[in-house]
Amino acid sequence: MTRRFGAAVLRSYESSFALEEVILSSGPADGEILVRIAGCGLCRTDLAVRRSAGRSPLPAVLGHEGSGVVVETGGPATGLNVGDHVVLSFDSCGHCRDCLGAAPAYCDSFAALNLFGGRTEHAARFTDAAGGALAPRWFGQSSFAEYAMVPARNAVRVDPSLPVELLGPLGCGFLTGAGAVLNSFGIGPGDTLAVFGAGAVGLAAVMAATAAGAVSVAVDRHPDRLALAERLGAIPLYAAPAALPDRVRRLTDGGARYALDTTGSGRLINDALRALRPRGQLGLVARLHSALPLEPGTLDRGRRISHICEGDAVPGLLIPRLTGLWRAGLFPFDQLIRTYPLADINEAERDCDAGLVVKPVLIPRDGPG
Repeated sequence: MTRRFGAAVLRSYESSFALEEVILSSGPADGEILVRIAGCGLCRTDLAVRRSAGRSPLPAVLGHEGSGVVVETGGPATGLNVGDHVVLSFDSCGHCRDCLGAAPAYCDSFAALNLFGGRTEHAARFTDAAGGALAPRWFGQSSFAEYAMVPARNAVRVDPSLPVELLGPLGCGFLTGAGAVLNSFGIGPGDTLAVFGAGAVGLAAVMAATAAGAVSVAVDRHPDRLALAERLGAIPLYAAPAALPDRVRRLTDGGARYALDTTGSGRLINDALRALRPRGQLGLVARLHSALPLEPGTLDRGRRISHICEGDAVPGLLIPRLTGLWRAGLFPFDQLIRTYPLADINEAERDCDAGLVVKPVLIPRDGPG
């Protein structure tokens, strides 16, 4: 069955998004579901397509923090039913060594499936109104749209009493920050964490650390972000260059046990390493766009550094855990969200770039329904 609906299309790396009619020429195949999108977070990974021009194919419908309601399934093997509320997360093959080892973020096909072309066998099914091809299924979703066709594997059923239109960022940005704390670091009561960058990922890490009973320090240069971090349980610290590692060490009784850098800044990464106590661990979540020279002494005394992808999460396990924490008042992610109509996606991008909003969530015109 052919379905026509609205979507935000990016036609060139320099252009604005344009709300257009797009066409899906068939219903779900085996293992797929069609989701009516209730809301979709705008993530900096979506915006990074502009900086990595030529790597992600265009024109495309981006968006990878979708949530909504299942309206059609490709058979009973999906494990989902029409009417189920779902959060959409990243795509994975499901059968490589890391997928089978409960590490789908490290799937052998992660880049191909999520960033650089998707499942090309589906390209002909998704076109613009004139029949022109659109790059298929960004992160398995392409959810800057009223509908998204996704593999059932990367959809997580959630309680229908939850505000489904706000849940999409749990599939990536909030998943990454919280997962770094709860999965990668395994933080517990009495641990210390320094978070460099109080954006969506960093503040999700702060909330998870607070929920776990840890002490956290949030480093940023935006007073509003620091005030929000403080409300969420962190010690705020302005990111002035002078003696930053010393100040973090004073606030964490000799050095943080864990640090998370969300900025990709070489200077702050070196500061984060210096702020660690012996045998401390630094996790990086931002993609580096240049060489990272480490200063002498930063890795002394057993300090470690590693990259963390998608919070080392199995989405089907972590997303229900985060919604449970939200219900208990321990993970108030809704305080980070500002909603925009999907038609205002370019305004949302400008506000995000200007630091005026932590997490924009785009609402299609038909709403959560």
